[in-house]
Formats: sequence, C-alpha cells, structure tokens
Amino acid sequence: MNPGILLQICCAPDASVAVERLRDSHRVGLYFYNPNIQPEEEYQKREQELHRLALLLGVQVHSAPYDPENWLMAVRGYEHEPEKGARCEICFRMRLHVTAVAAKELCYDMFATVLTVSPHKDAALINRLGKEIEKETGIAYFESNFKKQDGFKRSLELSKQYNLYRQDYCGCVFSRRERMKIANRGNNERSTVLRKITK
Repeated sequence: MNPGILLQICCAPDASVAVERLRDSHRVGLYFYNPNIQPEEEYQKREQELHRLALLLGVQVHSAPYDPENWLMAVRGYEHEPEKGARCEICFRMRLHVTAVAAKELCYDMFATVLTVSPHKDAALINRLGKEIEKETGIAYFESNFKKQDGFKRSLELSKQYNLYRQDYCGCVFSRRERMKIANRGNNERSTVLRKITK
C-alpha cells in the first residue's frame, strides 16, 4: 500500500498539480487549514473550490475550523513586515504544525504543503520549517518544490482545465492590502496616461 500523505492546501489551483504529481506514489489527503485567509467570504470560496476539485480527482478533504483570531494573535507586532518577511514565516510554521498534528490524528504517514507551488514562496524556508516540525511532532515531513519542472505553469493549465477559481493575493489581510495598493497604483498610472493622450 502506498504511504499516506496529508497535504496542507491553500487553494485548489496549487492542489491540482501537487495531487497530480503525488497520487501514483501516495495515498493523498487534502487538509484545508488557512486561518490567515480574509475576508471570510474568500475563505469559503477557496474551501468550496477545493471540495469541488477533490470530487473531480477522487481524493478526500479534511477541513479545519476557520480560526482567524488565533492567526492574528500569532502575527501581532509583525503587521508592517514586508511580504516574504518574518510574518510569513510565522504563518507558514503555524499552518504546517497544525497539519502535522492532524496527519498524526488522521493516521497519515507524513505531511506536506502545496505552498511550494507558488513562485512567490521560498521553498527552502518552507522545507526547513517542515523538517523542524517533523522533529517536534514525530511525523515525517515530505520535502517538495512543486514549482520545479514548470509546476506553476502546470497549475495554470489545470486551473483552466477544471475551471478553477484563482485568487489574486496570498490570502491574508496584509497581502490583500498590498495587492490593492498595486492595483490602485496601476489605475492611477493608466489614468495619467489617458489624461496625457486626451489633452
């Protein structure tokens, strides 16, 4: 029997490529634990989309309760950290640790995360945290870098194939704020160009 692996999932598009790569060698389970995602409507949208994908792929989803208060407490004092800074490391560690504990409780052999699909995430950092949590919890961590071998590109292809919802920000209120700043800056630049053209 193939070893069981519980994958921490942040969104259906990232899950698609990870499941494709692991399902022949592992009994794959999906774990949706993302207290960082805000607002709640966005959280629900991603969770529902994951359940839809799981039905298409024939894999099981385990969902943790939505718990944004604990996440906000964990990152308190790091609100002004840049993306990819110390706040993100706290967030990764929190989600990986809860996934490891769940993997033990649900009788999986190991745990992993699809966070390494994203070109914006540091796979080396994520894998280091995973190995530290392996030592703390006693359950094996599966090291990955799913963005390799065009993993992110493949996730785009599978998203199109399955008509998956793709979000345009990481999930937390801080990344959303940053995304909105960039969007507003782009809109202002376009408005300036239009004003010049139409003068």
